[in-house]
Amino acid sequence: MISRPGRGGQHPTMDDVAAAAGVSRATVSRVMNGAATVAPEIRDAVRRAIAETGYVPNVAARSLVTRRSNSVALVISEPDRPDDHSFLNRIFTDPYFGRVTAGATGALRPYDIHLVVVPTDSADHHQVVRYLGQGHVDGVLLISSNEHDPLPGQVHALGIPAVLSARPPGPLPVSFVDVDQRLGARLAAGHLLARGCRRPATIAGPQDIPAGAERLEGFVSVLGDREVPAVIGDFTRAGGEAAAHRLLDEHPDIDGLFVASDLMAEGALRAVQDRGRRVPDDIAVVGFDDSSAALECRPLLTTVRQPVEEMAAEMAELLIAQIDTPGRLPRSVIFQPTLVVRDSA
Repeated sequence: MISRPGRGGQHPTMDDVAAAAGVSRATVSRVMNGAATVAPEIRDAVRRAIAETGYVPNVAARSLVTRRSNSVALVISEPDRPDDHSFLNRIFTDPYFGRVTAGATGALRPYDIHLVVVPTDSADHHQVVRYLGQGHVDGVLLISSNEHDPLPGQVHALGIPAVLSARPPGPLPVSFVDVDQRLGARLAAGHLLARGCRRPATIAGPQDIPAGAERLEGFVSVLGDREVPAVIGDFTRAGGEAAAHRLLDEHPDIDGLFVASDLMAEGALRAVQDRGRRVPDDIAVVGFDDSSAALECRPLLTTVRQPVEEMAAEMAELLIAQIDTPGRLPRSVIFQPTLVVRDSA
């Protein structure tokens, strides 16, 4: 909104808002700072006056009073991979991170809190920790996938409010939001067995990432004593394609395939079809995520849905509660996955 000139041709001030609302300047200040002691009708009158006058608060001055920046950081911490120089490319092209950003932004918008996206790997952890410790943001939404990542502990040591996107490593007292990874993989295994698959296999995610390990454990747990061919992928489209070629070279008789992410499944489908195998007639394929990649696959991908946007919104709500009430005990919220059946299985 462009502020309209107030008295004397200047931009509208808090005094203009107070006059338009018929309240004191102090009351306008309390409404703007979110004080709970203001009556709802007065709060509504002040908000209408702000809209009518076009008043834009001085954020810098306001932050001196509230000691808040009205910003939170979405820190995306990725593990180092040998000979992998595509870190930023992965961050900005993987549908998962886009869904997290959308979910968190939507939850923060009504609170007038801005989201600052901070991608990092171990090479610049020290810079990120310094940035967070300098008061630029009021809290941290931390996506950390590697169980050996020191960043969750470093952020916790700063004393800044933080919420993780997965269960923290070790006994770290930090709030987190996750999906039941093992259950999702069990849903995939059960679906392949119900289709009559006799030789199911999997392309798993990296085993130093808890989600990768838990999805593999969940899938194998349903299949009892039978041998389960497994190849480890890297949660990328190219990695899924390469893993599928290797799996088919070593186990050409597989008839069912659980792939631990939709991006990898998209690559795996390409490899399966390059080998002249029909999907789902020869090999049924199930992914994990229910991201946009699932709808770009041909055939459309049957997949396990994790409600990423809702999970990110829950992370944001937990963080806001921590910011507003320092000293709150950590909370964990576990979402339930569902199976979305399409054409691939």
